[in-house]
Order: sequence, then C-alpha cells, then structure tokens
Amino acid sequence: MKLTFYGAAREVTGSKILIETEHGKNILLDCGQFQGKGLETEEMNRAVPFPPASVDHIILSHAHIDHSGLIPFLYRNGFTGSVICTNATRDLCSIMLADSGKIQEYDTRYFNRKRARKNLPPVDPLYTQADAVASMHLFIGVAYDRKFRIDDYTTIRFTNTGHMLGSSVITLELREKDGIRRLAYTGDIGRPSNRILKSPEPFPQADILITESTYGDRLHPTAEESDEELFRVVRHTCVEKRGKLIIPAFSVGRTQEVVYSLNSLYNAGRLPRVDIYVDSPLSVNATNIFRLHTECFNSDVQEVMLSDPDPFGFNSLFYITEVEHSKRLNDIREPVIIISSSGMMEAGRVKHHLANSISNPANTVLAVGYCAPSTLGARILGGAEEVSIHGNSYEVKADIERIESYSGHGDYREMAGYLSCQDTSRLQNIFLVHGEYETQVKYQSYLESKGFGNIEIPAYGKSFSL
Repeated sequence: MKLTFYGAAREVTGSKILIETEHGKNILLDCGQFQGKGLETEEMNRAVPFPPASVDHIILSHAHIDHSGLIPFLYRNGFTGSVICTNATRDLCSIMLADSGKIQEYDTRYFNRKRARKNLPPVDPLYTQADAVASMHLFIGVAYDRKFRIDDYTTIRFTNTGHMLGSSVITLELREKDGIRRLAYTGDIGRPSNRILKSPEPFPQADILITESTYGDRLHPTAEESDEELFRVVRHTCVEKRGKLIIPAFSVGRTQEVVYSLNSLYNAGRLPRVDIYVDSPLSVNATNIFRLHTECFNSDVQEVMLSDPDPFGFNSLFYITEVEHSKRLNDIREPVIIISSSGMMEAGRVKHHLANSISNPANTVLAVGYCAPSTLGARILGGAEEVSIHGNSYEVKADIERIESYSGHGDYREMAGYLSCQDTSRLQNIFLVHGEYETQVKYQSYLESKGFGNIEIPAYGKSFSL
C-alpha cells in the first residue's frame, strides 16, 4: 500500500490521508478543510492534489470541519463514492456541512463585492449549501465496534475516541498478497475525563498507526479544576464587574460541555442569577442531535439524567437562532453570558459580540478550545492590544481568560496512555499528524521514551510505500 499525507501534516487543519491499495482502490481517511490562513486557506482548499472522481471511499473519523469539510467540494467536482462513518457522525455532518456551505456562499458574496470594486470577475463558492445537502446521500452510518466490509479486500471498524459525539479510531483490515495488514487512524483523541461522552476505548492491534499530536507538549488541568475556574470567571465577570462574559466555543462539543458545566452549577444552586444565551443556530441543532445519541454519554451523565432529563437546558438558559434576536443581545446592559461560535473567533456571530464587548474592561472573553496560530483567537490570547474585526480596529481592554481542559483533545500523557492498548513490538510504522511541527517533535520524543519506535512526522505531500 501507499500512504500520502495531504493535510494536517505538520499543522492542525485539513486532515486528508490517501491510501492506495495494491488492489487498485483509493481510500481517503478524512476530507477536511484547511482553516485559519485567510486567502491562503482558500487556495489550499481548492487545490485538491488528486482527482475527486478517483477516490472510491472516504472514511471519516468525526464530523469537525477540519476533518469533514471538503466532502461537498469533492462531491461537486466528481466524487461519487461512499462516505463511511459512525451514525452520530453522519447525523452531525448533515447539519455541519450544510452550515459550512451557507458560510461559503456568504463569504463569497462579500468577497465578490470587493472584487467588483476592482473590476475583477466574480468567483464561485468552494461549495454551496445545496452541494452539502446533496452529498449526504453518499453517507453510510455504521455502529461502533462492528466490522463493516467495504469491498472484497477491505473491512473497517470504528472505536470510540471520546473526542466528540461519534468520533472514532478507524481500523482498516487490508487483505494483501502477503496476508492481512491492519492500519489504525486515531483521528482526534479525547480526554478520559470528558464531561459528557464515554472515555476513549481500546482499539484493535495495528501494524501501522497514524495518530494525532495536537497537545503533544502540554498537560491539561482536571475537569473538576476547570469547573471551579469557570465558576470563578462567571462570578468575577457577572457579579463583581457587572459585565458580559463572552465564550467563543465550537458549536459541536465545546458548547455542549460548557452548557453542561453551567447546568451542574445551576443544579447545585451555585450559578449566579444571570441569563445565559447560546447564540448559534448550528449549536442549537447540534444540541438536539446530542439529545438523540444518549448511548454516547458516560455513566455520570446517564445518572444525572435520572433526575434531570435534559442536562442541556435550565430556566436561565436560552437558545438563539434568529438574527434579530442575536442583534438584540448587543443592547443588553445587564450582566450576561453569551456562548457563540466559532471557537477560534474567525467567523460566525461571536465576532459581532467581540466587536461589541472587547473594548470594555468590565467584560471578559473566555476561550475554551484550541486556536490555530494565525486566527483572531490566537491573536487575542497572545496578548494583542488591538485587533481587527470586520475591517475595524478595536482596543483589547476586556479580561482575556482561557480554560484548556474544555479541549476535546487529550494532552500528551492522555494520548500516550490511550495508545498503550497497542503492543509496541508489533507496530511497524507510526505517523504523527494533526500538530504543529515543534510540538510533534516533543511528542515524538515522549513516545519514544514509552517504548514506541519507527515514528515519522510526515510533511505535506510526502508518500510512503509500506
């Protein structure tokens, strides 16, 4: 077989790994968008380095856009194969890809107005909402821990990774001339202490392992510590400063975790009397899908649901979908909590809330997830005194806080602990993906100290014949 790394190679976004089997099949592990690099990102997403029609199957580890977001683009350009994933991933993709298509259309209209002023011809969106909806007929949902045959030579199995609803390790069994070879691709690895989801589960022994490395040089605080930190930030902002707390959060996963933590504070009688708004149509739809997949919840949440059937709803929590309702949030002068996407602060309604709030020292911006280096979120977290939002400059006077344990990615000890289900003597090759290069080098060294060998950090476009 031949592996070629076309994304998340010495960087965090754009996950795409092409497998060319000795029987002539082309299998793509994930099909993600590159994010966070402005116009360069747009060019990278359009420059898919293989013919979409040549791909037989896309096997999807989870629904996040940096792993799934180019599927409608491939469909628009000739891909007619199958997209195989877990049932929850399929359900989430049905809303996330449509939302991504809507964003593509909006951004392109804005971009074309600027091009028109320069007498330049218009460009087409990467894909449309209609493309995204149409591509869903290619999706096949498969239950966890079930062997699923995709052709005469290949079976797949999904194992829960606890990263987000439906996330999985993909284990491929490839029948070759010399026997069966097993390749495991972890996608993104969650934390063993996820507030909502089941812990990552051991996956079958592999010969070839491809694994993420996002936080390969970092340790996270515990969930209990971060819940107390959240309580501190809420109290300091809304009670002591009488300000607004803006929480940029990814619509799927982080939003639900933050809401669950606030729900726990509410049930314990500790949450200050303050209205909380989840301002994101996608977050609202995603939360409804969470409610449909309680089989993915851990035992603690299952127990809570015996007395609180909806852990994502309480009296002072309001979900906002309409644009006019979102705009009215800017007129509120009382303390309030606003949870809005996107988590990297690059797009979505959160940018409007930041523009309205970031220059007021009574307010706080609380980051609860990863921000790629070139994003607005990274600049704010990096201590920028002034930032540009929608073409206007704003002084950063609000408090800037970060709680890392809400990340859906495990730290280096947690990731290595998860990989300990593998017999290192049987792993022939290990590839590190989905991490910044300096971080990957540190994580490589840590894995080697734990007995893992033959570790490669592939660059973009690098191929390996195995």
